[in-house]
Amino acid sequence: MRKLIYPQMVSLDGYIEGQGGTLDWSVPGDVLHKHFNDLYINGVIDTSLYGRKLYETMAAYWPEINEDSEKPEVEKVFARIWKKVPKIVYSKTLEKVEWNSELTRNVIPEDIQGLKRMPGGNIEVAGAELASTFLKLGLVDQIWLYIHPVILGGGKTMFPAKLNIKLNLIDSYTFPCQVIRLRYEINKTIESTTHE
Repeated sequence: MRKLIYPQMVSLDGYIEGQGGTLDWSVPGDVLHKHFNDLYINGVIDTSLYGRKLYETMAAYWPEINEDSEKPEVEKVFARIWKKVPKIVYSKTLEKVEWNSELTRNVIPEDIQGLKRMPGGNIEVAGAELASTFLKLGLVDQIWLYIHPVILGGGKTMFPAKLNIKLNLIDSYTFPCQVIRLRYEINKTIESTTHE
């Protein structure tokens, strides 16, 4: 069965955006960018779930990068990947989506479970707000933290308040850029007992 994964770049103190929405601290660089590219190329992840804001941000940037763009090769590779990878966009206001995307209005747990049972690689939920909904519904199987060696002191947190979930560490890996990836599996047995 496919896993639903929440991967996110995060500061050491748990923020995914700095104060004022800054993201410059989390620019991946070539090595980390290649790692993300390879997740798709190797089929580790083959479907992306987006909320409206993140989809619009991605759709405004990646389709504009072509082979003749003055961008690093790793970005050109990801642009090709992003245009092709199947995407489900959750929005109550968008009228249409493009680039191999499907539009849906609501998160329906039964639909997600059906998606997990389909053949293929893992599914990523991209963006903190949509991921919060999936976490609260118990739909997320794994959380992948990409911890950057920076303390932001404030901003947008990765997790919603009052979330009580127990995790099991799968593995850890340190990239040459000093970013540490921690992969956790959600302990569904313990999680279900904490909310009774």
